[in-house]
Amino acid sequence: MTVGMIAAGLAVMTGIGAGIGIGIATGKASEAIARQPEAAGKINSTLLLGCALAEGTAIFGFITALIMIFMG
Repeated sequence: MTVGMIAAGLAVMTGIGAGIGIGIATGKASEAIARQPEAAGKINSTLLLGCALAEGTAIFGFITALIMIFMG
């Protein structure tokens, strides 16, 4: 097993962090909407932006892993 494969495995682990972060954010947004239904539009737009940024980090980790496997 080469160091590149270990590094690629660690890079893919960013998906775990993104999944946990998105799950926590969705739970907190659901709680906030339950308490303040009139603010649902603003909460949803902020939630979607945060989820997109978190998912972006997971995609960058996946791309980094692919580059390490096939180029390094």
